[in-house]
Amino acid sequence: MTDPATSSPTPDDVPPAISGDEFRDQFGEDLTDTLDLGTWQQGADLADLNRRLQAEVTDAVAQEREAVAFIRREVFPRLAKQQDAPAAAGVYQATPELIERALRNSLFNGCVEACDGTVSEHDTLVLTVTQLGVCLVSYQGEQLTLSQRLFRRDLRIGVGRDPKERVRELLERRLERSAIGVADPRDTLSELARRGIMGYAERAVLLEQSSAPWRLGHGSVAPYELLTGAGVMSGGAMPLLDAAAKMLRALVLDHQQFIFVPSAIADRWLMTVGDALRPLEYAIVESAERRMAAVVDSGHYGRGSDEIATKLVEDIGPNIVVGVFRAGRGAPAQAFFAHPDHVHEAAVIAMADSVLQEHRGFPMLIDIAHHVVNATMGHDTFKQTIGAAYADAGAAFRFSPERESR
Repeated sequence: MTDPATSSPTPDDVPPAISGDEFRDQFGEDLTDTLDLGTWQQGADLADLNRRLQAEVTDAVAQEREAVAFIRREVFPRLAKQQDAPAAAGVYQATPELIERALRNSLFNGCVEACDGTVSEHDTLVLTVTQLGVCLVSYQGEQLTLSQRLFRRDLRIGVGRDPKERVRELLERRLERSAIGVADPRDTLSELARRGIMGYAERAVLLEQSSAPWRLGHGSVAPYELLTGAGVMSGGAMPLLDAAAKMLRALVLDHQQFIFVPSAIADRWLMTVGDALRPLEYAIVESAERRMAAVVDSGHYGRGSDEIATKLVEDIGPNIVVGVFRAGRGAPAQAFFAHPDHVHEAAVIAMADSVLQEHRGFPMLIDIAHHVVNATMGHDTFKQTIGAAYADAGAAFRFSPERESR
């Protein structure tokens, strides 16, 4: 899921224009040369393409290695001295003994539970169905799966209504809707709202349904969709923001033993710090308050909701620290979020779970939750269920979008 602490852009953001000089600096050639089809290769000359690719990769990796030495020498010692740095800011080295202890005493005995979710949508002329599912797992084998389905129809027929009036209303509503398969925030449940509901459900399951001491989540603690209420409003209020604020306070301020690891993060500076780490090293960089405040400052809120979001950031922002770790020599660095009072144990647990996947260096328990929820409630299973329902209704392929029948 995309998250704010990962500096996610708002839906209203428009990519900035790039000048010819910037294009040349970034890609090493003029835009006019790129647009000249005479410079394009005819056919698929894979040998030449691969030679260029190999040269570019080799040069990029060599330059990055040079940067790593500078970062370790100059940047690492300054992490603890930067403005508003958390008390634990700095670079730390875990040991194989710590990793083994975390595997034995925290992960494999069920003291860590992870949650992940999935969203699928089926949009047709007659009906739009949104399915949300979440799964909670541990290495002890316990499993909890929860699902919700939302059904949207252009017209729900009332008793005793005139047939002509019903058809007229149906046509009017469909005139206002976008084409099938075309995203429109005024139409089907928007992607932002779907992610917001899913993000809330994943964190609420960790808080309310898990009995393990440690809660492992996917993404950031307070994702963009929750901090902004995902644009879901009711009478000027934002019920998703209200619910998320209560839930996040309980998770961050009361429970405290949480670890969140995103699949990707937009902060290239943070990942540059991570790339300079050696195996089993982790860096504690900053609190999440600045990142969260930037999201709130750029948000669009209903009446009084901006105050709720601002107060939430003030309460939980300083109690979430942002760090990065490297589980193995060949694996990429991963960002993580934890409570400052438990950040060292959180980092070791995250690395211990990640060393189980040498090539990925990403917590395996999150991957297990991901695979389980997608096996039970993923798009393929959802598509089959939907298809069977239409077949039973005597309209097997009549309303199937083109992409669904490929």
